[in-house]
Amino acid sequence: MKDDASQTLFARALQVTPGGVNSPVRAMRGVRDFPLFAERGEGAIVYDADQNAYIDLLNSWGPLILGHGHPAVVEAIREQAGRALTFGLASGLEVELAEFVTAAMPAVEEVRFVSSGTEATMSAIRLARAYTGRDVVVKFAGCYHGHVDALLARAGSGAALSALPVSPGVPRKAAADTVVLPYNDLGAVEDLMRRRGEEIACVIVEPIAANMGVVPPKPGFLEGLRRATQAAGALLIFDEVITGFRVALGGAQEVFGIRPDLTCLGKVLGGGLPVGAYGGRREIMERVAPQGDVYQAGTLSGSPLAMAAGLAQLGVLRRTEGAYGRLAAVAEALGAAMRSAAEEADVLATVQVSHGLLTCFFAAGPIENQEDAARTDARRYRAFWQAMAAQGVLFAPAANEAVFPSLALTDEHVGQIAAALPRAFAAARDALR
Repeated sequence: MKDDASQTLFARALQVTPGGVNSPVRAMRGVRDFPLFAERGEGAIVYDADQNAYIDLLNSWGPLILGHGHPAVVEAIREQAGRALTFGLASGLEVELAEFVTAAMPAVEEVRFVSSGTEATMSAIRLARAYTGRDVVVKFAGCYHGHVDALLARAGSGAALSALPVSPGVPRKAAADTVVLPYNDLGAVEDLMRRRGEEIACVIVEPIAANMGVVPPKPGFLEGLRRATQAAGALLIFDEVITGFRVALGGAQEVFGIRPDLTCLGKVLGGGLPVGAYGGRREIMERVAPQGDVYQAGTLSGSPLAMAAGLAQLGVLRRTEGAYGRLAAVAEALGAAMRSAAEEADVLATVQVSHGLLTCFFAAGPIENQEDAARTDARRYRAFWQAMAAQGVLFAPAANEAVFPSLALTDEHVGQIAAALPRAFAAARDALR
């Protein structure tokens, strides 16, 4: 596998960009010594700057659900670019995509488009605080909701203590009204609500956690959050930036049959272009300016290119019978192959699959929260990742991340991935020898 071009680009990037990358995980420090620089993608395959080809299981961290360069999405972008790149004005595309979202997600009666998932969660938190007249936000350890100051926090010395910032530059005051609890611990939520329910503006959660690896909600957890927030007069926010339109057309809220008060969206919604959105009950969303008094604005919000790409991708998903069943089946097949290969290599591994998403933890399972996920052996994952990359398969460049299959994966691709697994698990087994 050649890497001369990537190394050269990295050396240049280090002179002009912090760490040589524009998002930390792209540095790939957990799996190799320099970033992989991508150049182009076709269907299920991504090519790097050295023209190495990989079966792509990253898919830009989820949004490329149709794979790279789907003709419908590319044509929609090309056609819109011929009309205009941006207006700074309202457009019919925004209306059309909003109608699609509200039809697919009954809990979303009105939606506001923004430019990123971080902007969506930030705006939803502000709206929840304004609507309830309260300040305290509850999140769960291991759930990532973007680099919003109030949400870049971890638990203190006790499970239900106010959080401390995890990044320099975030004032302690910014996280003072954030409480961090263990994911899947409904008892901790109920206890907090009994003691401080009147202070809590909202509970924000990934309905299927996918930023500490794939960690499904335990039976009754999400239902319990819905009951607890309603009883306390707090809002329930589903962060579906990853799961929205990826696990089902109606997102995780369709899968689990739960209606949150607010929903945050991104990734798949824009067909791979920068986009985000937040929406919910009409009475809440009517507080957003200009109709209400909660200010939020953005010159590129509702970008015509992103709206066109999103409409094209979601249209294909809606028209493709069995699309989500296919994604789930591919994930299950990959999960089964990984379990079998790990067992054959005598490697301790826990493979968790949930509605088309999966992660291999090099640790004993089940993995139910961040503390469990932190046990995964990063050294074994590094060896596994490198062995898979050497055989032309691209996994996420971090141990606690999800695998995102695309509909571009064929049975032949799945077979090639399965054939590469024994060597990769053997490498993981030998990594500590």
